[in-house]
Amino acid sequence: MAAVIRLRTATLDDIPVLRRWDADPVVFAATGGDGGHEWEVEIPRNVAWREFLVAEHDGEPVGFVCLIDALEEETHYWGFDEQPDAWAIDIWIGSAEHRGRGFGEEMMRQALDRCFDLHGASTVLIDPLASNPDAIRFYERLGFTFVGERWFDDDLCAVHRFDRTI
Repeated sequence: MAAVIRLRTATLDDIPVLRRWDADPVVFAATGGDGGHEWEVEIPRNVAWREFLVAEHDGEPVGFVCLIDALEEETHYWGFDEQPDAWAIDIWIGSAEHRGRGFGEEMMRQALDRCFDLHGASTVLIDPLASNPDAIRFYERLGFTFVGERWFDDDLCAVHRFDRTI
């Protein structure tokens, strides 16, 4: 049975828990050298190319999901040549006590549904660190296929994609 997870829009009230998760060694190691988010600035920004979502289980925050239009995102992290209907997902479980309970799989299922059904994506991209075999196995088990390794700033990532099936 799938874990009961609800994704909701992140709010300023979530900042303390997001900061605590930012400091978690597993989250920190998995997110690479991107420097994290300036939550006070980014959460209130309403942009069409991104969603910040908090995953809750029984009303308790357990994880974070960011959905990004890979072509429209303002820093062009994914480059300028992505297809116009490609979205990307960043996801993490915030604390050790919530890992290994099926939350991540359910969060990914809902995130993929949002990308395809709400945002009209035809493909979804992820970029786990190449040095993170657990994340890579997780994504491949869910149906993502390896595209290739790519440097994003100082991080070597194993880019994967999940194409919409009709």
